[in-house]
Amino acid sequence: MEFQPATTAQERVNLLGMSRKKMEAYLVSIGEKPFRAQQILKWIHHFGVDDFDQMTNLGKPLRAKLAEVAEVRPPNIVRQLDSKDGTRKWAVEVGGGNLVETVLIPDGQRATLCVSSQVGCSLDCSFCSTGKQGFMRDLTAAEIIGQVWLAIKSYDAFGPGKNRVVTNVVMMGMGEPLLNFDNVVDATSLMMDDFGYGLSKRRVTLSTSGVVPMLDKLGDVSEVSLAVSLHAPNDALRDELVPINRKYPIAELLAACRRYLDKQPDKHRVATIEYTLIAGVNDSMDQARELAQVLRELPCKINLIPFNPFPLSDYQRPSKSAINRFWQVLTDAGYVTTVRTTRGDDIDAACGQLAGQVQDRTRRAERHRRRAEEVQAVTIIGGAG
Repeated sequence: MEFQPATTAQERVNLLGMSRKKMEAYLVSIGEKPFRAQQILKWIHHFGVDDFDQMTNLGKPLRAKLAEVAEVRPPNIVRQLDSKDGTRKWAVEVGGGNLVETVLIPDGQRATLCVSSQVGCSLDCSFCSTGKQGFMRDLTAAEIIGQVWLAIKSYDAFGPGKNRVVTNVVMMGMGEPLLNFDNVVDATSLMMDDFGYGLSKRRVTLSTSGVVPMLDKLGDVSEVSLAVSLHAPNDALRDELVPINRKYPIAELLAACRRYLDKQPDKHRVATIEYTLIAGVNDSMDQARELAQVLRELPCKINLIPFNPFPLSDYQRPSKSAINRFWQVLTDAGYVTTVRTTRGDDIDAACGQLAGQVQDRTRRAERHRRRAEEVQAVTIIGGAG
Protein backbone atom coordinates (compact mmCIF):
# COMPACT_ATOMS: atom_id res chain seq x y z
CA MET A 1 0.00 0.00 0.00
CA GLU A 2 1.34 3.41 -0.96
CA PHE A 3 1.91 5.68 2.00
CA GLN A 4 -0.29 8.78 2.03
CA PRO A 5 0.52 11.38 4.73
CA ALA A 6 -2.30 12.60 6.91
CA THR A 7 -3.52 16.11 6.22
CA THR A 8 -5.13 16.84 9.58
CA ALA A 9 -4.58 15.77 13.16
CA GLN A 10 -8.13 14.37 13.23
CA GLU A 11 -7.15 11.70 10.72
CA ARG A 12 -4.40 10.28 12.89
CA VAL A 13 -4.93 6.77 14.19
CA ASN A 14 -4.63 6.34 17.94
CA LEU A 15 -2.25 3.43 18.59
CA LEU A 16 -2.88 3.32 22.35
CA GLY A 17 -5.72 0.78 22.22
CA MET A 18 -4.40 -1.45 19.44
CA SER A 19 -3.91 -5.11 20.27
CA ARG A 20 -0.75 -6.75 18.95
CA LYS A 21 -2.60 -8.28 15.98
CA LYS A 22 -4.23 -4.99 15.05
CA MET A 23 -0.95 -3.11 15.44
CA GLU A 24 0.76 -5.58 13.10
CA ALA A 25 -2.03 -5.24 10.54
CA TYR A 26 -1.89 -1.46 10.77
CA LEU A 27 1.86 -1.35 10.20
CA VAL A 28 1.53 -3.61 7.16
CA SER A 29 -1.18 -1.26 5.83
CA ILE A 30 1.26 1.66 5.86
CA GLY A 31 4.05 -0.37 4.26
CA GLU A 32 6.01 -1.35 7.38
CA LYS A 33 7.16 -4.68 8.81
CA PRO A 34 4.79 -6.28 11.34
CA PHE A 35 7.59 -7.03 13.85
CA ARG A 36 7.75 -3.29 14.56
CA ALA A 37 4.51 -3.75 16.48
CA GLN A 38 6.34 -5.36 19.39
CA GLN A 39 8.76 -2.46 19.63
CA ILE A 40 5.99 0.16 19.54
CA LEU A 41 3.87 -1.72 22.08
CA LYS A 42 6.78 -1.85 24.51
CA TRP A 43 7.42 1.87 24.17
CA ILE A 44 3.79 2.68 24.84
CA HIS A 45 2.91 0.17 27.55
CA HIS A 46 6.26 -0.64 29.22
CA PHE A 47 7.78 2.84 29.14
CA GLY A 48 4.72 5.10 28.93
CA VAL A 49 6.06 6.91 25.86
CA ASP A 50 3.58 8.88 23.75
CA ASP A 51 6.11 10.70 21.54
CA PHE A 52 7.37 8.79 18.50
CA ASP A 53 10.64 10.73 18.51
CA GLN A 54 11.53 9.02 21.81
CA MET A 55 11.11 5.53 20.30
CA THR A 56 14.80 5.35 19.55
CA ASN A 57 15.00 1.79 18.19
CA LEU A 58 12.70 2.80 15.34
CA GLY A 59 14.36 4.33 12.28
CA LYS A 60 13.91 8.07 11.71
CA PRO A 61 11.84 7.54 8.53
CA LEU A 62 9.38 5.31 10.44
CA ARG A 63 9.18 7.76 13.32
CA ALA A 64 8.46 10.59 10.88
CA LYS A 65 5.81 8.54 9.12
CA LEU A 66 4.09 7.59 12.39
CA ALA A 67 4.07 11.22 13.46
CA GLU A 68 2.17 12.02 10.26
CA VAL A 69 -0.46 9.27 10.38
CA ALA A 70 -0.71 8.15 14.00
CA GLU A 71 -0.62 9.26 17.62
CA VAL A 72 -0.57 7.86 21.15
CA ARG A 73 -3.35 9.78 22.85
CA PRO A 74 -4.62 8.82 26.31
CA PRO A 75 -7.77 10.41 27.71
CA ASN A 76 -7.36 13.41 30.00
CA ILE A 77 -7.53 13.30 33.79
CA VAL A 78 -9.70 16.18 35.01
CA ARG A 79 -9.84 15.26 38.68
CA GLN A 80 -7.93 13.02 41.09
CA LEU A 81 -9.14 12.19 44.59
CA ASP A 82 -7.18 10.34 47.25
CA SER A 83 -8.92 8.50 50.07
CA LYS A 84 -7.62 8.32 53.60
CA ASP A 85 -7.28 4.54 53.11
CA GLY A 86 -4.93 4.92 50.10
CA THR A 87 -7.55 4.42 47.40
CA ARG A 88 -7.17 6.78 44.45
CA LYS A 89 -9.95 7.76 42.03
CA TRP A 90 -9.65 9.57 38.72
CA ALA A 91 -12.33 11.30 36.69
CA VAL A 92 -11.28 10.84 33.08
CA GLU A 93 -12.57 13.03 30.24
CA VAL A 94 -13.65 11.12 27.14
CA GLY A 95 -15.09 13.94 25.03
CA GLY A 96 -18.47 15.58 24.64
CA GLY A 97 -18.62 16.64 28.27
CA ASN A 98 -18.50 13.02 29.44
CA LEU A 99 -16.41 11.72 32.34
CA VAL A 100 -15.79 8.15 33.45
CA GLU A 101 -14.24 7.06 36.72
CA THR A 102 -11.36 4.72 37.47
CA VAL A 103 -10.26 3.53 40.91
CA LEU A 104 -7.01 2.02 42.20
CA ILE A 105 -7.35 0.04 45.43
CA PRO A 106 -4.04 -0.82 47.14
CA ASP A 107 -3.89 -3.81 49.48
CA GLY A 108 -0.40 -4.68 50.68
CA GLN A 109 1.64 -5.97 47.73
CA ARG A 110 -1.48 -6.04 45.58
CA ALA A 111 -3.13 -3.08 43.85
CA THR A 112 -6.33 -3.54 41.88
CA LEU A 113 -7.44 -1.10 39.20
CA CYS A 114 -11.19 -0.93 38.59
CA VAL A 115 -11.69 0.08 34.95
CA SER A 116 -14.79 1.43 33.15
CA SER A 117 -15.99 0.16 29.76
CA GLN A 118 -18.89 2.50 28.91
CA VAL A 119 -19.92 6.12 29.43
CA GLY A 120 -22.62 5.36 31.98
CA CYS A 121 -24.20 1.94 31.62
CA SER A 122 -26.62 0.52 29.11
CA LEU A 123 -28.17 -1.56 31.90
CA ASP A 124 -30.07 -0.21 34.91
CA CYS A 125 -29.38 -2.37 37.95
CA SER A 126 -31.36 -0.92 40.83
CA PHE A 127 -28.55 -0.93 43.41
CA CYS A 128 -25.86 0.70 41.25
CA SER A 129 -25.17 4.42 41.05
CA THR A 130 -23.76 4.13 37.53
CA GLY A 131 -27.07 2.85 36.19
CA LYS A 132 -28.85 5.95 37.51
CA GLN A 133 -26.57 8.11 35.35
CA GLY A 134 -28.00 6.70 32.12
CA PHE A 135 -25.92 5.82 29.07
CA MET A 136 -24.12 7.71 26.29
CA ARG A 137 -21.76 5.39 24.41
CA ASP A 138 -19.18 2.64 24.53
CA LEU A 139 -15.59 3.52 25.33
CA THR A 140 -12.98 2.89 22.66
CA ALA A 141 -10.19 0.41 23.30
CA ALA A 142 -7.83 3.39 23.69
CA GLU A 143 -10.10 4.93 26.34
CA ILE A 144 -10.25 1.61 28.23
CA ILE A 145 -6.55 0.76 28.18
CA GLY A 146 -5.85 4.47 28.63
CA GLN A 147 -7.19 4.19 32.17
CA VAL A 148 -4.44 1.66 32.94
CA TRP A 149 -1.85 3.85 31.23
CA LEU A 150 -2.94 6.94 33.17
CA ALA A 151 -2.98 5.14 36.51
CA ILE A 152 0.60 3.97 36.08
CA LYS A 153 1.67 7.38 34.76
CA SER A 154 0.18 9.16 37.77
CA TYR A 155 2.53 7.21 40.06
CA ASP A 156 5.52 7.72 37.73
CA ALA A 157 5.79 3.93 37.60
CA PHE A 158 6.67 3.29 33.94
CA GLY A 159 10.11 2.00 33.01
CA PRO A 160 12.66 -0.47 34.40
CA GLY A 161 13.25 -0.71 38.13
CA LYS A 162 9.89 0.81 39.05
CA ASN A 163 7.47 -0.97 41.38
CA ARG A 164 4.45 -2.40 39.61
CA VAL A 165 1.61 -0.08 40.61
CA VAL A 166 -1.18 -2.09 38.97
CA THR A 167 -1.00 -5.80 39.79
CA ASN A 168 -4.64 -6.65 38.99
CA VAL A 169 -7.32 -5.20 36.72
CA VAL A 170 -11.04 -5.70 37.13
CA MET A 171 -13.52 -4.65 34.45
CA MET A 172 -15.99 -3.66 37.16
CA GLY A 173 -16.20 0.10 36.68
CA MET A 174 -18.88 1.97 34.79
CA GLY A 175 -20.66 -0.07 32.12
CA GLU A 176 -21.37 -3.66 31.07
CA PRO A 177 -18.16 -4.94 29.45
CA LEU A 178 -19.81 -7.59 27.27
CA LEU A 179 -21.99 -4.96 25.59
CA ASN A 180 -18.76 -3.31 24.37
CA PHE A 181 -17.31 -6.62 23.27
CA ASP A 182 -14.64 -5.87 20.66
CA ASN A 183 -13.10 -2.91 22.46
CA VAL A 184 -13.03 -4.74 25.79
CA VAL A 185 -11.42 -7.81 24.21
CA ASP A 186 -8.73 -5.65 22.58
CA ALA A 187 -8.04 -3.81 25.84
CA THR A 188 -7.89 -6.94 28.00
CA SER A 189 -5.64 -8.65 25.47
CA LEU A 190 -3.21 -5.75 25.88
CA MET A 191 -3.39 -6.11 29.65
CA MET A 192 -2.31 -9.76 29.33
CA ASP A 193 0.15 -9.35 26.43
CA ASP A 194 3.83 -9.58 27.39
CA PHE A 195 4.43 -6.58 25.14
CA GLY A 196 1.58 -4.77 26.87
CA TYR A 197 1.17 -4.97 30.65
CA GLY A 198 2.07 -8.64 31.08
CA LEU A 199 -0.65 -9.43 33.63
CA SER A 200 -1.59 -13.03 34.29
CA LYS A 201 -4.98 -14.18 33.00
CA ARG A 202 -5.85 -14.79 36.66
CA ARG A 203 -5.20 -11.11 37.41
CA VAL A 204 -7.48 -9.66 34.73
CA THR A 205 -11.15 -10.11 35.58
CA LEU A 206 -14.19 -9.28 33.50
CA SER A 207 -17.43 -8.81 35.41
CA THR A 208 -20.74 -9.26 33.61
CA SER A 209 -24.38 -8.95 34.61
CA GLY A 210 -25.18 -11.81 32.29
CA VAL A 211 -25.16 -11.12 28.53
CA VAL A 212 -25.27 -14.81 27.66
CA PRO A 213 -24.54 -14.73 23.88
CA MET A 214 -21.51 -12.49 24.39
CA LEU A 215 -20.29 -14.66 27.26
CA ASP A 216 -20.33 -17.65 24.92
CA LYS A 217 -18.43 -15.60 22.34
CA LEU A 218 -15.90 -14.48 24.95
CA GLY A 219 -14.94 -18.07 25.69
CA ASP A 220 -13.76 -18.45 22.10
CA VAL A 221 -11.34 -15.51 22.16
CA SER A 222 -10.22 -14.79 25.73
CA GLU A 223 -8.87 -16.34 28.92
CA VAL A 224 -9.74 -13.54 31.33
CA SER A 225 -11.05 -14.49 34.74
CA LEU A 226 -14.81 -14.37 34.99
CA ALA A 227 -16.94 -12.63 37.59
CA VAL A 228 -20.74 -12.64 37.52
CA SER A 229 -22.95 -9.97 39.09
CA LEU A 230 -25.64 -12.27 40.45
CA HIS A 231 -27.04 -10.46 43.55
CA ALA A 232 -30.11 -12.70 43.94
CA PRO A 233 -30.75 -16.44 44.43
CA ASN A 234 -33.91 -16.60 42.30
CA ASP A 235 -35.32 -15.10 39.11
CA ALA A 236 -38.20 -13.22 40.75
CA LEU A 237 -35.84 -11.09 42.85
CA ARG A 238 -33.11 -10.83 40.24
CA ASP A 239 -35.64 -9.53 37.70
CA GLU A 240 -36.07 -6.53 40.03
CA LEU A 241 -32.40 -5.98 40.89
CA VAL A 242 -30.76 -6.86 37.55
CA PRO A 243 -33.30 -6.28 34.75
CA ILE A 244 -31.28 -8.16 32.11
CA ASN A 245 -32.29 -11.30 34.03
CA ARG A 246 -35.69 -11.07 32.34
CA LYS A 247 -33.93 -11.87 29.06
CA TYR A 248 -31.25 -14.25 30.38
CA PRO A 249 -32.49 -15.89 33.61
CA ILE A 250 -30.23 -17.41 36.23
CA ALA A 251 -30.25 -20.99 34.87
CA GLU A 252 -29.18 -19.79 31.40
CA LEU A 253 -26.53 -17.49 32.85
CA LEU A 254 -24.95 -20.15 35.08
CA ALA A 255 -24.97 -22.65 32.19
CA ALA A 256 -23.11 -20.08 30.06
CA CYS A 257 -20.59 -19.58 32.89
CA ARG A 258 -19.97 -23.33 32.95
CA ARG A 259 -19.44 -23.36 29.17
CA TYR A 260 -16.95 -20.48 29.53
CA LEU A 261 -14.95 -22.38 32.14
CA ASP A 262 -15.05 -25.56 30.05
CA LYS A 263 -13.45 -23.69 27.13
CA GLN A 264 -10.47 -22.58 29.21
CA PRO A 265 -7.18 -24.51 28.86
CA ASP A 266 -6.78 -24.39 32.65
CA LYS A 267 -9.42 -26.78 33.95
CA HIS A 268 -9.00 -25.53 37.53
CA ARG A 269 -10.53 -22.11 36.80
CA VAL A 270 -13.56 -21.01 38.80
CA ALA A 271 -15.99 -18.14 38.39
CA THR A 272 -16.43 -15.44 41.03
CA ILE A 273 -20.02 -14.83 42.03
CA GLU A 274 -20.57 -11.22 43.10
CA TYR A 275 -23.46 -10.74 45.50
CA THR A 276 -24.32 -7.28 46.81
CA LEU A 277 -26.00 -7.66 50.19
CA ILE A 278 -28.92 -5.24 50.66
CA ALA A 279 -30.67 -5.00 54.02
CA GLY A 280 -34.08 -6.65 53.99
CA VAL A 281 -33.90 -7.42 50.27
CA ASN A 282 -31.50 -10.31 49.66
CA ASP A 283 -29.63 -10.88 52.93
CA SER A 284 -31.71 -13.48 54.80
CA MET A 285 -30.41 -16.89 55.85
CA ASP A 286 -33.08 -18.55 53.68
CA GLN A 287 -31.76 -16.64 50.68
CA ALA A 288 -28.22 -17.70 51.57
CA ARG A 289 -29.32 -21.34 51.61
CA GLU A 290 -31.15 -20.85 48.31
CA LEU A 291 -28.01 -19.31 46.78
CA ALA A 292 -25.90 -22.25 47.93
CA GLN A 293 -28.31 -24.61 46.21
CA VAL A 294 -28.50 -22.61 42.97
CA LEU A 295 -24.70 -22.57 42.59
CA ARG A 296 -24.11 -26.23 43.32
CA GLU A 297 -23.25 -27.17 39.69
CA LEU A 298 -20.88 -24.25 39.03
CA PRO A 299 -17.21 -24.23 40.13
CA CYS A 300 -17.13 -20.90 41.88
CA LYS A 301 -16.18 -18.75 44.83
CA ILE A 302 -18.46 -16.09 46.27
CA ASN A 303 -17.67 -12.44 46.98
CA LEU A 304 -20.19 -10.74 49.26
CA ILE A 305 -20.37 -6.97 48.80
CA PRO A 306 -22.19 -4.97 51.49
CA PHE A 307 -24.30 -2.34 49.76
CA ASN A 308 -22.71 1.11 49.54
CA PRO A 309 -25.33 3.91 49.76
CA PHE A 310 -25.59 6.63 47.12
CA PRO A 311 -28.10 9.40 46.22
CA LEU A 312 -31.35 8.31 44.49
CA SER A 313 -31.33 4.96 46.30
CA ASP A 314 -33.47 3.87 49.24
CA TYR A 315 -31.53 0.66 49.84
CA GLN A 316 -29.63 0.21 53.10
CA ARG A 317 -26.43 -1.55 54.07
CA PRO A 318 -27.06 -4.72 56.13
CA SER A 319 -25.81 -5.05 59.68
CA LYS A 320 -22.53 -6.81 60.42
CA SER A 321 -24.43 -9.65 62.08
CA ALA A 322 -26.59 -10.14 58.98
CA ILE A 323 -23.47 -10.19 56.78
CA ASN A 324 -21.78 -12.69 59.08
CA ARG A 325 -24.83 -14.97 59.15
CA PHE A 326 -25.05 -14.97 55.35
CA TRP A 327 -21.33 -15.68 55.09
CA GLN A 328 -21.58 -18.53 57.59
CA VAL A 329 -24.34 -20.31 55.66
CA LEU A 330 -22.31 -20.25 52.44
CA THR A 331 -19.08 -21.25 54.18
CA ASP A 332 -20.81 -24.17 55.91
CA ALA A 333 -22.12 -25.24 52.48
CA GLY A 334 -18.52 -25.57 51.31
CA TYR A 335 -18.06 -22.37 49.30
CA VAL A 336 -14.97 -20.21 49.51
CA THR A 337 -16.68 -16.98 50.54
CA THR A 338 -15.17 -13.55 51.13
CA VAL A 339 -16.69 -10.26 52.27
CA ARG A 340 -15.39 -7.30 50.30
CA THR A 341 -13.97 -4.59 52.49
CA THR A 342 -15.41 -1.20 51.66
CA ARG A 343 -12.63 1.02 50.36
CA GLY A 344 -12.68 4.63 49.23
CA ASP A 345 -16.21 5.41 50.40
CA ASP A 346 -15.07 8.87 51.56
CA ILE A 347 -14.42 9.74 47.88
CA ASP A 348 -17.40 7.76 46.50
CA ALA A 349 -15.05 5.13 45.08
CA ALA A 350 -16.62 2.06 46.68
CA CYS A 351 -18.29 -0.69 44.67
CA GLY A 352 -21.52 0.56 43.07
CA GLN A 353 -20.75 4.23 43.69
CA LEU A 354 -18.95 5.17 40.45
CA ALA A 355 -20.95 7.78 38.59
CA GLY A 356 -18.75 10.05 36.48
CA GLN A 357 -20.56 12.56 34.26
CA VAL A 358 -22.79 11.25 31.50
CA GLN A 359 -24.51 13.20 28.72
CA ASP A 360 -27.36 10.71 28.96
CA ARG A 361 -28.96 10.00 25.58
CA THR A 362 -31.42 7.56 27.20
CA ARG A 363 -32.89 10.25 29.55
CA ARG A 364 -32.83 7.58 32.25
CA ALA A 365 -31.04 9.86 34.70
CA GLU A 366 -33.77 12.48 34.30
CA ARG A 367 -36.46 9.87 34.98
CA HIS A 368 -34.68 8.67 38.13
CA ARG A 369 -34.29 12.23 39.44
CA ARG A 370 -37.93 13.02 38.77
CA ARG A 371 -39.08 9.82 40.49
CA ALA A 372 -36.90 10.60 43.53
CA GLU A 373 -38.31 14.14 43.72
CA GLU A 374 -41.88 12.78 43.59
CA VAL A 375 -41.15 10.31 46.40
CA GLN A 376 -39.57 13.08 48.48
CA ALA A 377 -42.58 15.36 47.94
CA VAL A 378 -44.99 12.62 49.02
CA THR A 379 -42.87 11.93 52.10
CA ILE A 380 -42.84 15.61 53.09
CA ILE A 381 -46.62 15.93 52.63
CA GLY A 382 -47.23 12.76 54.60
CA GLY A 383 -44.95 13.98 57.39
CA ALA A 384 -46.71 17.34 57.51
CA GLY A 385 -50.06 15.59 57.95
